[in-house]
Amino acid sequence: MSRSRQPPLVTGISPKEGAAWTKVTIRGENLGTGPADLIGLSICGHNCLLTAEWMSASKIVCRVGPAKDDKGEIIVTTKSGGLGTSTVSFKLIRPERIGILDQSAVWVEEMNYYDLRTDRNKGISPLSLRPANPLGIDVDKGKIPPKDVELTFPGMSGDFTSENFSATLYLIENHAGSSFEQLKVAAVNLKKHSTKKNEGSLSSVKGGLSTFFEAQDALSAIHQRLESDGTEKVEGSMTQRLENILNRASDTADTLFQEVLGRKDKADSTRNALNVLQRFKFLFNLPLNIERNIQKGDYDVVINDYEKAKSLFGNTEVAVFKKVYEEVETRIGALKRLLLDKLLQTPSTLHDQKRYIRYLSDLHAAGDPAWQCIFAQHKWILQLMQSCRDEFVGGQRVGVGALEPEGDTRPAALTRLGHTPSLKRGGSLRTPRPSTWRFETPQQVQLVEKLSDVVIGQLPNFWKLWISYVNGSLFSETGEKSGQVEKSKKNARQRQNDFKKMIEELTSRLVKLIRGALLPATLPRGELSLYGGWESKAELTGAWLTQVIHTVRGCHDALSALEIPNDLLQVIQDLLLDLRVHCLMVTLHHAAEDVKRLAEKEDWVVDNEGITSLPSQFEQCLVQMLQSLKEPLETKSGEINVLQLDQVQDQAAELSVSIMKVFITCLEQLSTKSDGDTSHSLPVDLSSPDRSPGAPEGFSPTSEQRLLIILSNCQYLERHTFLNLADHLEKHGFTGTEKITRVSVDAVRELDHNLFEAYIERRADPIAGSLEPGIYAGYFDWRDCQTPAGVRNYLKEALVNIITVHAEVFTVSKDLVPRVLSKIVESVADEMCRLMQCVSSFSKNGALQARLELCALRDAISTYLNSDSNSSFKLALDALPPLHSGADKKLLEELLNKFKSSMQLQLACFLPSSFQPVKR
Repeated sequence: MSRSRQPPLVTGISPKEGAAWTKVTIRGENLGTGPADLIGLSICGHNCLLTAEWMSASKIVCRVGPAKDDKGEIIVTTKSGGLGTSTVSFKLIRPERIGILDQSAVWVEEMNYYDLRTDRNKGISPLSLRPANPLGIDVDKGKIPPKDVELTFPGMSGDFTSENFSATLYLIENHAGSSFEQLKVAAVNLKKHSTKKNEGSLSSVKGGLSTFFEAQDALSAIHQRLESDGTEKVEGSMTQRLENILNRASDTADTLFQEVLGRKDKADSTRNALNVLQRFKFLFNLPLNIERNIQKGDYDVVINDYEKAKSLFGNTEVAVFKKVYEEVETRIGALKRLLLDKLLQTPSTLHDQKRYIRYLSDLHAAGDPAWQCIFAQHKWILQLMQSCRDEFVGGQRVGVGALEPEGDTRPAALTRLGHTPSLKRGGSLRTPRPSTWRFETPQQVQLVEKLSDVVIGQLPNFWKLWISYVNGSLFSETGEKSGQVEKSKKNARQRQNDFKKMIEELTSRLVKLIRGALLPATLPRGELSLYGGWESKAELTGAWLTQVIHTVRGCHDALSALEIPNDLLQVIQDLLLDLRVHCLMVTLHHAAEDVKRLAEKEDWVVDNEGITSLPSQFEQCLVQMLQSLKEPLETKSGEINVLQLDQVQDQAAELSVSIMKVFITCLEQLSTKSDGDTSHSLPVDLSSPDRSPGAPEGFSPTSEQRLLIILSNCQYLERHTFLNLADHLEKHGFTGTEKITRVSVDAVRELDHNLFEAYIERRADPIAGSLEPGIYAGYFDWRDCQTPAGVRNYLKEALVNIITVHAEVFTVSKDLVPRVLSKIVESVADEMCRLMQCVSSFSKNGALQARLELCALRDAISTYLNSDSNSSFKLALDALPPLHSGADKKLLEELLNKFKSSMQLQLACFLPSSFQPVKR
């Protein structure tokens, strides 16, 4: 049959070198069509066909025999392709032979399992040379579950060397995916392999047949010799002599090799010990490695080594291993205590807490480390907040304006807190303070700032630790399900109420500490000793309370950003409401005090409108007060408008009215202040061209001038200030401004009336009182008098006094002139009417004199006549006898003209102006 295929070509071998009987894989092209096609395989000149396993046309597996050449080619011969060639070579490594008496560090086995006959081309294949794939087809393992296989084939094995070998199980395990055609090919290969083995055994027997004959002849000769020597001799039988010889040979061998064998036994024991140490050096070195890694902080390495040791030696029965493993458990127990101490140590970062919890969980520590950490953090935050209060109340903090002692006497917890990164982050919520801030700020405000630092710095990490505990991310960053994660979630569900109580206790403690410092009246009496103790501290002003509200709001916003439920933060909202109300009331009270002190700032300098700076200062004081209340009254998200609360509305309106009344009282006190009590001696501002010139430098207002100035201020309050303040109050959300304005206007009108009456009494009574003595000066008698020559001096004097009052009033406020002069004129007219009516009879000249003086007075002050004064003058003239003579009338007219001409300059101030008389 002619060859139709190319000759075999070997292109690779693995490994490329090795000792005899090394298993190699040969790869190439055209290596045969099947096991039967392979008829020759040599490596380095040695025939390896006996151990060859044909796998495919490009792969053959075999073992290298003890060839003579150290390096040679790999030649494959097939029926279809003939003698092949090779592009690679194999290097045979020959082991160094050790003599029987040579010393060696290892024991050299004296018996080789394999047949070392090198002169034979064929021999018996050892058991170890059994093919790994006896069927000769590709292994195609299926996906049948092992449990189903065990149930179907109980106690059976797919290993063909086992006593319980099952061919069906072998096919299921190795060829479950093979087709029926492939299995048919496998059956043919198996038959060929079996035939090949039988032929190999038979050829081996044929090749060694001469040896068998020689052995048979030797045994027959020995047998005949023993039969011929059947007599007993002195030296004994042949078998006895042979036995003796063998015994002596044995003794001699023992003598010769006793030392060698002893060294062998010792070397064996040492080697066994070294093998044990080498094989289990991980366990023996583990205690020391654990200690070193703990010192370096490599807890992950420790845990991994422990898990490995636990899986290998956790259930060992070897005494040595048990002893070493107990030492490992001791070190791990110490590590658990160390990690738990580090976990519960405060302060610590959230990253470290999570890390320690994972370590303890991996070590299967007793209890629930995560909950223990949460509980410890809760207690520590409570301690920090209480320490803040004790620090200030206990006197360790210096007072406002004092210097802080050199030593830091703060508690250890607060000292550690100052170095935590989380707290430093929390401090960034407020603007930086100057270096002297802590010496100028009231201690209550410092307490609130410190408490806010504690809450903002620590509570977010505390909340995040709980969230990690709830969602299981403490044990798995990716959130994948595991036993630890599910256990954590289960524990968290069971402890939700406990954690809610913790948050409530923290927020409640924060609120109570702030209430104890700022709102002690809102705390039960039993809690004042724990949270109070601020009685000796000064009450805060509205500005400091505003800063406190800003700080508490920042704290609330920071906690709300963590998505903490609103019901847990409601106590802070309630605190904010009370603080805002308290700030409003305190600010109003302090505004009243500031208004009361405005009397000290009165300088009595009037402007062009006749008012001093006091009403403007009053308005400015209240406007600044309202501006300071802008932030406390502002309604943030979730807050209540405090001015919509009925009780707060009533109190705010009442305090606002009291502020107005305080200022009115202040004006009243200024009006009654004696000249000796005048704290200012500033001159009246006469720089206006409407003012009379020339007030001296050291001018101090008289009591009458003060009355006029305050009257002018009262009019300005009624017409402008109170209306402006009502607008400001409405803009800032105050209600009841109409009532506030009405009550304030009524009060200022009452003061205005009283002050006006007091001034009129002081100025009108002397003028009216001087009329009667002036009339009857020089024993004047209406019944016996000379012909009138002009207006008498008493009337001129009275007019000059009225002019003096006019100048005094005009100097302060020209708006008051009509009102004051009208009242003065009314008083004078009433007195003249009374005096005329009291005269029993007039002579002709007396009646003419009286009518001249009444008409002169009436005409001079006609601008300021009102109905009452007109009526008085009419009654007075009616009391006089009428003039019947034309000469008397003419004389009267001439005398009146003469009076007006002579008093023209003085009477100029009484000329009509744009201001009409106002009756009050």
